[in-house]
Amino acid sequence: MEWLVLFLIGLIGGTIGSIVGLGGGIITVPALLFLAEVDGRFHHITPPVAVGTSLALIILTALSSTLSYTRQRRVDFASGWLFFAACGPGAAIGSYLTHFFRSGGFLVGFGLLMLGVSAVMSFRDRLRRISLPQSVTRTFVDAEGREYTYGYHRTTALFISFVVGIISGLFGIGGGSLLVPMMVMLYRFPPHVATATSMFIILLSAAIGSVAHAVQGNIDWFAALWMAPGAWIGGQLGAAISARMSSQSLLVTFRIAIVLVAVKMIADGMSSLS
Repeated sequence: MEWLVLFLIGLIGGTIGSIVGLGGGIITVPALLFLAEVDGRFHHITPPVAVGTSLALIILTALSSTLSYTRQRRVDFASGWLFFAACGPGAAIGSYLTHFFRSGGFLVGFGLLMLGVSAVMSFRDRLRRISLPQSVTRTFVDAEGREYTYGYHRTTALFISFVVGIISGLFGIGGGSLLVPMMVMLYRFPPHVATATSMFIILLSAAIGSVAHAVQGNIDWFAALWMAPGAWIGGQLGAAISARMSSQSLLVTFRIAIVLVAVKMIADGMSSLS
């Protein structure tokens, strides 16, 4: 029955990750660590192995959902490639740093940061718009013919993307927990475009991070094999569900996912400190 459990983990993680642009690591990492505690056949799964296996699955989830989002004409590829130029190297560095950052205080701090991001997103319409200098202006037309105009400062965007990449490789959460807020709050991306573009960036950065983890032996290929079909189906399913959601519903779902990430990180950190 372990194959069915792994398939369901991949399916649920892929679906949720695709809907909100997180990649699915918020499901697969804690699920794999839980299996390691309750099932002797998975005792070899350590936190670095859970993160590495999660990143390998995120490749399939992100590829599946990116293909769907591309058909829906929701991916801003020009911005995605630019952000990946910094996010990709950051993911490789973050993957390497998994052996050095075991501090419970660091995990708690990251969780509190995510709670802060969720709170800011909840009240973003009541806050004064953040005025940032722009060196790039984008005009995007979606599949329904609606036109959106937004922009960003190239240097600032590259720096933030680099930090996001490090977090992606370090925690195996895909990086979308910061990519989407960055695009929506700072650069005024439409939520649907931000989610779809985030999955494209996650696809590229997760591939780099997975290679780094594979070199270090941090991927459980048996678990990845059985979770892969679920992750692929979940990526397609999540993209289809997201297409039927309003921008407001998508943001609410994303905020819930962010809180789950935060709770997981704080719980892991408190456990390490105790």
